[in-house]
Amino acid sequence: MPTTNATDGTPLHYRVLGDGPRDVVLVHGWMVSGAVWDSMLEKLDMTGLRLIVPDHRGTGASGRPASGYTLEQYAKDVLAVADHAKAQRFAVVGHSMGGQIAKWVAADAPARVSGLVLLNTVPASGLPLPPDAAGLFRGSAGDREKQKTILGLACKQLSPESLEALLKDSGAVSKDAIEQCFDSWTAGGFADRLSAITAPTLVVATDDPFLPPVFLKQAVVGLIRNARMTHLPGPGHYPQVERPAETAALVSAFLAGNAAQA
Repeated sequence: MPTTNATDGTPLHYRVLGDGPRDVVLVHGWMVSGAVWDSMLEKLDMTGLRLIVPDHRGTGASGRPASGYTLEQYAKDVLAVADHAKAQRFAVVGHSMGGQIAKWVAADAPARVSGLVLLNTVPASGLPLPPDAAGLFRGSAGDREKQKTILGLACKQLSPESLEALLKDSGAVSKDAIEQCFDSWTAGGFADRLSAITAPTLVVATDDPFLPPVFLKQAVVGLIRNARMTHLPGPGHYPQVERPAETAALVSAFLAGNAAQA
């Protein structure tokens, strides 16, 4: 498994799947690692693709520093992984907080990003939560019951097996990552940068109780010049886990069209 170092020296682990000419970086969100993509990857049409799947700092097999859990540093981490994987130009698929990171990368390095798929993305402006919810989320590190409650609130079509896999992954995420990432994605604060994004963008909305389609259309789609939205009814916040085949089909169709445009 390849590993590179972040700008602050933190080891960053990633996987490479496929050997096609088109690079795609999959950027996961809060409280999970790159393993969150596994169910969808089993269903994805890999024709012509080379997938790069990082574990963010504090998750999976990557290093666990005491700091650096900011959206800006995450974007630098993604670019460090892309550089190490020799992906000069690539599409980005980002989920939840990973959608924020994907937007930051696309705004910071527009010449390198050929396309964006944003699954249930947190807006660049952030997503403040009510005090009770904020306390639950931020204090969930290493607490299976709290993380099970969060997934229960967020998901609508999660199988018992998928719930168990997510809980196993979430339970291994570092306390620093849980707390500091939460502060980063809820604060957001970079909506003014989205005008720099030039890549064709697909925003995927579901029946997510936290990020409903009407909200995403206003807070995300309306701020990116080449963005459009599609709605996948049924699943909640983790469509790549709740409905992997349908999510893979949406991602595959976008990537195929994006290749034709490129």
